[in-house]
Amino acid sequence: MSSAEKTNGMDTLETLPQHVAIIMDGNGRWAKQKGKPRAFGHKAGVENVRSAIKTCLELGIDCLTVFAFSTENWNRPKKEVGILMDLFLTSLTKEVDELHKNGVRIRFIGDRSAFSKKLQKQINDSEQLTQSNSKLAFNIAANYGGRWDIVNAVRNIYQRIEKGEISVDKFDVELLNSEIALSDLPEPDLFIRTGGEHRISNFLLWQLAYTELYFTDVFWPDFDKANFMEALNSFSTRQRRFGHTGEQIEKKQTTS
Repeated sequence: MSSAEKTNGMDTLETLPQHVAIIMDGNGRWAKQKGKPRAFGHKAGVENVRSAIKTCLELGIDCLTVFAFSTENWNRPKKEVGILMDLFLTSLTKEVDELHKNGVRIRFIGDRSAFSKKLQKQINDSEQLTQSNSKLAFNIAANYGGRWDIVNAVRNIYQRIEKGEISVDKFDVELLNSEIALSDLPEPDLFIRTGGEHRISNFLLWQLAYTELYFTDVFWPDFDKANFMEALNSFSTRQRRFGHTGEQIEKKQTTS
C-alpha cells in the first residue's frame, strides 16, 4: 500500500489501493433519464474512463482494470453490440497516443477472437505501443468473464500436463493463479460498481477473493473525481484481515 493525500482540499487518505477494478454500470439508464438513446450513454461512459485514468495517475494508483464488455453482453440487441464495438475501435484510435505519452500501459483481457480483424489489430497495436510504460497498468476486460478466465487457465494447465511439462501433483492454487489473467499484477484491492447494482457479475471471480467491495448508486457517466475519492476514502477506513483477527493485524501494525 502507498500513502497519499486527497486533492482539492479533501481530507488525508491513510492508504490507497494499488489496484482498482471497476464495473462501469448505468450508461443506458443514465441516457434514458435524459431522454437519449442508450448509445449516447455508452459514449459518455467511454469518455468518463479518461477521468478515472487521470485520477489514478494523479494519486499514484498502480493498476486500473475496467469491465468494458462481458461474455454475456453479446446477448444484447445486435445494434447496441455493434455500437459498442465501434466505440472500442474509435476510442482506442483516438486515445492511445495520449495514454502512451502519459506512461499508461494498455492491456486487454478476454477472448478477443470474436472481435473484427480491424479491432483485433488495433488492440494488438495499442498493447505493443504501450508495453514498456509503467506509470499505470490500464487493463480492459472485453469479451471477458470470470468463469471463462478460470476455465481458460485450467485448459492451459491441462495442455502443459499433456505435453509432460508439469505433473498432475503440481496442480495447486499457485499454479492455477499463474495462468489467470493479470497474474503478474497485484490482485485488486478495491472493487467499485456504479449504477446501484450490488453484485460482481462474473467479473474477476478468482482475483476478487479478498478485494474490498464498494457499491454506489451513481451512474458511471456521472462518476467523477469526487465520487472516486469517496470510494477511496471508504477503502482507507477498512481493516483488511486476510483471515487473521483484528487483534493480530493491530499487533502487527504496532510492531512494524
